[in-house]
Formats: sequence, structure tokens, C-alpha cells
Amino acid sequence: MSITEASKRYHERMFPGYKSKFLETDPEFIERFDNFAFDEVVNSDDLDDRTRMMAILATLVGSQSVDEFQAMVPAALNFSVTPVEVKEIVYQAVAYLGIGRVFPFLHAVNDILEQRGVALPLEPQATTTTENRLEAGEQAMVDIMGESMRGFAGSGPEESRHINRWLTDNCFGDYYTRGGLDYRQREMITFCFLSAQGGCEPQLTSHAVNNMMVGNDKAFLIKIISQCLPFIGYPRSLNALRCVNEAADEVGNVA
Repeated sequence: MSITEASKRYHERMFPGYKSKFLETDPEFIERFDNFAFDEVVNSDDLDDRTRMMAILATLVGSQSVDEFQAMVPAALNFSVTPVEVKEIVYQAVAYLGIGRVFPFLHAVNDILEQRGVALPLEPQATTTTENRLEAGEQAMVDIMGESMRGFAGSGPEESRHINRWLTDNCFGDYYTRGGLDYRQREMITFCFLSAQGGCEPQLTSHAVNNMMVGNDKAFLIKIISQCLPFIGYPRSLNALRCVNEAADEVGNVA
């Protein structure tokens, strides 16, 4: 078996001293996967380790990969992703996946942090109240998407207008306004949630546009897709790439 030295070094940084049982049961598979994911892919661009790990965690939540998520959270913490950042990734996922799909990940994070001696609950990150979350959510939408989002909560057909309000006060007012992650990071993880779960290509294109609006350009998003590809496979990665290309055309036309 010939796992590359670069792959071995990266694996050791993620999981110091850990030897996978798959080295004994599935050595040929591990050789190819580790050499691809932890050498060829991680060395394909200049994305920093913290951003890579945050994107991978969000992708694993989006793809409902709780076992791999549990394995990768310690690696993310070893790469200086903070407990607050991990929690914020999980919290924000509720707006894009629903609590039914995020519940197991919340348990997983709490178990891992407690095992590592991290006191829970973590320091509060909320910046809004029940009274101002709508206003703050609208401002977050304006900050990210522009003045056209002003008044979005009251727009649309009367029978579905409440959903636009919820998008404003709940999705943006409750989550995007929190501390721990900035707008660029929040739009990046949203992109990962959507690309990983599939079937959300219209929203994925819209959030690719949002990413570009806050400074996560096309080249950056392609790096994110590339680094997450080993964890979600080619079909959803290629769909994400198509959405990024469509978003870049849209942003270019607007500009």
C-alpha cells in the first residue's frame, strides 16, 4: 500500500495518532481515497485549512452524513475552527434543512465538545431580540443582497406573504445576525448546505450570487466545491459548479 507522504502528514494533522481500522479491512480503498482527498484535493488550491474544514462540516450536515461529521468535527477543532463556529454552522443549518435533519448533528456537536472538556452552553451569540429581529433581518438582507430587499417581508401574494416575513425575521433575523460568523462565512456555509442536499438549484444559484455580492467570488466558490467533492461526490458538485457559472453570468450582467 502506497499512501503518499503528503496524505499521511495531512491525516496526522487532522487526527493525531489515529490509525483507521480501514487500513486493515479496506487497504486498497483507503490508499486511493486518502491520496485523493488528503493530497490531490487539499493541494489543488490555496484555500486555508480553517475555511476548508468549515465548508466540509456544512457540507456533511447538508448531505446528512452524521457519522462522517462526528469524525470531522475533531479535525476541524484541530485546525483552529472554534467551538462557537462549529455550533453556528449547525444552528444556521436549521433554516436550510429543518430541525428534523439537524437534530442529530446538534447532539453530535454537544457530545464531542463535552468529551473535549468544553463547558456548555457556549457564550451567547444572539444580537437581536423578539422586538427587533424583523428589522435586523431586513437590514442583513439589504447588506448582503442590496436595497431591492427593503420591504421584502411585506411583499408577495397575501396568502404566502407570511413566508417572506419568516425568511426575514427567522432565517436572517435569527441566524445571520448572530455573532461567531460573518456574512461571508454564513453565505459560504449556506452554499454548502444547499449544494450538498441537492434539489435546491434555484436557491443555490441565488446564494452563489449572494456569495459574490459579499466578496466570495467565482474562484473562491470553485475552491469550496473542489474541497467538498470527496464528501458529496461528482453529481452534486457538478450541479453546484453549474449554479456558480450561472450566478457569475448574472452578477456580470448586473454589473
